[in-house]
Amino acid sequence: MNHINQILKFKTILIFSILTVSLSAQNANLGTAGAQFLKIPIGARSAALGGAVTGMSMDATALFWNPAGIIHNHTHALHVSHIPWMTFFDVNALAYTLNLKEQGAVGLYARALGMEKMEITTEYEPEGTGEYFDSQDLEIGVSYARKLIDQFSFGMTAKYIRQRIWNEVASGIAFDFGTHYNIEFQNASIAMSLRNFGPDLQMDGPDLLVFYDGSEDIPNRLIPSNMNTEAYPLPLTFQFGLGIDLVKAPFFHSRLALDAIHYNDNDEQLLVGLESTIAQRFILRGGYRFNETEQQPSLGVGLHQRIDKMVIKLDYAYVMHEYLGDTRFLSMDIIF
Repeated sequence: MNHINQILKFKTILIFSILTVSLSAQNANLGTAGAQFLKIPIGARSAALGGAVTGMSMDATALFWNPAGIIHNHTHALHVSHIPWMTFFDVNALAYTLNLKEQGAVGLYARALGMEKMEITTEYEPEGTGEYFDSQDLEIGVSYARKLIDQFSFGMTAKYIRQRIWNEVASGIAFDFGTHYNIEFQNASIAMSLRNFGPDLQMDGPDLLVFYDGSEDIPNRLIPSNMNTEAYPLPLTFQFGLGIDLVKAPFFHSRLALDAIHYNDNDEQLLVGLESTIAQRFILRGGYRFNETEQQPSLGVGLHQRIDKMVIKLDYAYVMHEYLGDTRFLSMDIIF
């Protein structure tokens, strides 16, 4: 009877969640959002699974996908990753979570996208002016999660977002929210997350300073003024995910992930990922994004090594793109 109740509960939540995504898709507010670096997948495992990890992330990478997932059995989790992004950029991420048992779990993380300095050229000085510019995007967040019941956890994140292009800067505060529900049937998990909820950002800086003369006929003293830049929204993202075991045996474990994602600046996408573990040490992964024009299939491998009570995870992912260069992800996780 308990088994049947679990199946019925699973179906009810699944249908409700699909309806939620469908209703939100009918009211899509397509537009242009800034801070696109917030969409870059963090973690080689996450990238290899095509981003279908809302219900699969239960380590420090959950801070980037679903803060409710940082409730786990181990006490400490550390994540470090590096991504050479589209030739000219590098993305680096660092995350740490601490499980406080009955008091919940807390996490800290940061990600940064940057580039090397580039010489400034103009129409009159095409060989360079001798000045250099660069850009950097930064996100720093703190998260808290807690189990409301044994199977259900809730988490939230407060984060600082900063974008800089040469001397111009835009910054603000945003929030993430997430839920995670475990079901005994096939070790299934259902999760939802809302990311990048916050006010618009607007660039400002000394290079926008101009001197204005309001009269064309009679010269006046030039008035110091600022050029007004247009504010832009954050890439608000709602993601619903399902993770379920396909095969679970002592030597082989295979798990399927299905995610639906809704953006405020793009069409909805369906994400599919498959992860297979051999001998609890070697991992093979694959993922695909439906209704995605640029990103193509993704593949990945991983190696897990246990040393006493500590587990070290090394993961690699290769993500193919239609027009831009293919991307390689490298990450390391330490759980203890």
